[in-house]
Amino acid sequence: MPMRLDKFIVAVGAGSRSQAKTMVKSKRLTVNGQVVQKSSMKIDELVDQVHLDGQKLSYHQFDYIMLNKPSGFISATKDPYEKTVLDLLPNRYHRVWPVGRLDKDTVGLLLLTNDGQLSHQLLSPKKHVDKTYEVRLASPCQFEDISAMAEGIRLDDGYRCLPARLELLSEDGRTVTLTIQEGKFHQVKRMFLARGNQVTHLKRLSMGTIILDEKLKEGDYRLLTDEERNSLLFCNQSD
Repeated sequence: MPMRLDKFIVAVGAGSRSQAKTMVKSKRLTVNGQVVQKSSMKIDELVDQVHLDGQKLSYHQFDYIMLNKPSGFISATKDPYEKTVLDLLPNRYHRVWPVGRLDKDTVGLLLLTNDGQLSHQLLSPKKHVDKTYEVRLASPCQFEDISAMAEGIRLDDGYRCLPARLELLSEDGRTVTLTIQEGKFHQVKRMFLARGNQVTHLKRLSMGTIILDEKLKEGDYRLLTDEERNSLLFCNQSD
């Protein structure tokens, strides 16, 4: 489907729609070598060659973003009262949505994309995609908790979780990693609550083949590398 040139300018992060009009008036934009006369002209964003001041503007159908989510932001595209994770991204990426949800106070890896098929594959219960969290606890974890998690914890609503992998990270037993394959509401917190413990801090470390980049500070983002993106696509195509 053809796209308006001014919308294309926004999509590639070159400017706003009003700025696109100014670019046209200044004769800074060309399409297939021809100077643009109207910012409303229709183009084929995947075929037509668009240049701004002689520099080619490239359009990508899908965006794949890794965000180190900080506390205080909700995993949504918009909300009338709360700050959302999209508030941490430039406008050019506001066409993406979170792949799954992290609680408002949960930090760490959050993937965002506008690739609906990939998003569905990563969230489908049938795919059993691993999600690993670093968990800090109010009370020391017991060795019995490891076997209980492996057998499948029954939550307060009667739902029995799939087997999960619990590993101790600290000698005092208060810091652990938990790997689950589901994404129930407040699941990690409820799993430990079922064991009589309370989560005091929760950070997602990985999802599927994607591991949180240690160089990303909380609130920072980057695009997935080709290798990371292909690992997700290949994994889901092979199922």
